[in-house]
Amino acid sequence: MTGDAAAHEVFTIALREAGDVVTLRRRTQAACRTLNLTGSPLVRMSTVVSEAGEHLLGAAALTARLSLGERAGAAVLSLRFHWQGERQPAASLLAAATRLLDDCRTSRTDDGHQLVLEQRTTAPPQSLPALADELRGALLATDGGTDFIEALRSQNRQLLAALEESQHQQDELQRLNTELEETNAGVLALYSELAGELEETNSGVVALYADLEDKSRQLEQANQYKTRFWANVSHELRSPVNAVIALTRLLLAPEAEPLSAEQRQQVTLVHASGNTLLALVDELLDVAKAEAGRLEPHPVDTDLRALFHQLRGTLQSITQPGVHLRIPDYTQQSTLVTDEVMLTRILRNVLSNALKFTTEGSVTVDVTERGTGPERRFRFRVRDTGVGIPPDEQKRVFEEFYQVPGQHQRGRTGTGLGLPYALRLTEALGGTLSLDSEPGRGTVVVIDIPALTPCLLSPEEEATTTPTGREPAGAPQPDPLGTPARPLAEWSVVVIDDDPAFLAGFRPLIDGLVTSVTCVTDSTTAVDTVRRERPDVVILDLDMPALDGTEVRSRLAADPATAPIPVVVLTATDPGDVPVARLEPVRAVLDKGRLTPAGLAAALTRTGTRSASPPTTLYATPLPLEEDR
Repeated sequence: MTGDAAAHEVFTIALREAGDVVTLRRRTQAACRTLNLTGSPLVRMSTVVSEAGEHLLGAAALTARLSLGERAGAAVLSLRFHWQGERQPAASLLAAATRLLDDCRTSRTDDGHQLVLEQRTTAPPQSLPALADELRGALLATDGGTDFIEALRSQNRQLLAALEESQHQQDELQRLNTELEETNAGVLALYSELAGELEETNSGVVALYADLEDKSRQLEQANQYKTRFWANVSHELRSPVNAVIALTRLLLAPEAEPLSAEQRQQVTLVHASGNTLLALVDELLDVAKAEAGRLEPHPVDTDLRALFHQLRGTLQSITQPGVHLRIPDYTQQSTLVTDEVMLTRILRNVLSNALKFTTEGSVTVDVTERGTGPERRFRFRVRDTGVGIPPDEQKRVFEEFYQVPGQHQRGRTGTGLGLPYALRLTEALGGTLSLDSEPGRGTVVVIDIPALTPCLLSPEEEATTTPTGREPAGAPQPDPLGTPARPLAEWSVVVIDDDPAFLAGFRPLIDGLVTSVTCVTDSTTAVDTVRRERPDVVILDLDMPALDGTEVRSRLAADPATAPIPVVVLTATDPGDVPVARLEPVRAVLDKGRLTPAGLAAALTRTGTRSASPPTTLYATPLPLEEDR
């Protein structure tokens, strides 16, 4: 509030008895409604005002003044209690008022003490004089004919005046006066009883609102903890799973020592299970990101014909005998700009779910394009002849981890994430996913997405790269540093990673590309090793004890001897969560779980040799379709 001089007084009331507090509460409610303070703000303001009046009732010269003022460019409704003496409001009242209202403060004045309660309104500050006049008129209309106690007092005064003027009617007036006093006593007793009940109710409401505020903060904190938990667990799971996948890939490589048929089958199963676990971790992390509002699409020009070709190759192996998987060789009529990875995962999850519950008949995909211009949309319809879903279960299948009981799960494994995950991704693309099913006749799932998914980046960012590093399909791959002076096979590389299991699988991969590899497992010695070896490129892990990857990158960049050496980041962290800004000028970011010799070679040659640092480029290999996911 800017001060009393700038305030516009609406009314002042002396508080001598319980009925005055009731009148104050009613006037405060009327003022709040006039200022469009309804619902929870009205209840909080009137409740605290009533509670404060009850606590201070009996203090010498107690008054309450309602006024309008301005604070920080907003109109404020202010109620000031003023009294004489040393009486102070209860600490519990002040604590509750502080939580429920925008401001609550006490102070000493020249002739006593005051308690000020304030609540912001949506009214513009320039309209305060007119609002004050409107409030006075509204309160005058509210008070007219409704203040029962004041009406009784007026009647008393009229009767006493009549008694003085008409002495000869003294006996009759005395009888009337006696009856009136009895009526007053009954009314006051009734008000006293109501005031007691109201005080108990107010105390309960104040405590309830305070408890609700605490619960809301606890729920918000729990949601933050859950998101942080998924991010941490995701990384901790990815690291060992990536090592398992890399090691099994080495065992299955054509150049590896021959395995017996049984050994190859067992290693293949381990490799498939590792990919399945990595895919599940990705899905769990995406669900957590969607709940936190952090799942962002990165649109690229998408070729449905190529996408469908990949789906056919991926899903044919899980199609049961006697079931026909029909995915069309579709050529789209118009451009589809969407997140290709998300769309692939949506269709793969829906198709996998259909194939899982279809033992005979077919699973069919068809596509239709409709609309024109910005309203163009693509509709994908997946139809199966499987067991179907009962009507009372069709909404629940979109709950995370829920599985329809009974014959639907007999002999079938799963986590209950397929359809919920597909729904989350569809909504992230600005589309809808609906389901229609009949037990015994099959299910139809319809995915409807816009043909042009809005990109969340600025035009300048779109011209370079997306936050996850996926460049538009068909975009040219610039060589920021020019052609390397020597072939890749003659390069020397320093690998900084503390995970011996991962290095065991990664070392043969990098040995097949370059001539010299130095591995550093202690990050505290990394800078000295790079300064001594002077390699053509440094491959750096992010999550390490002692010094993490960002600190090592910072020290390399700060040392004139190592600053020109290109750096490639290799991490188990979700590429979307990599702190690229803190790693600049890092030249590439690769996902440990999706390394291929070709992808690694492309990232290394992209860095070039030592040269002046160009603008940072974030690069990641495209996410493949995991065949056993």
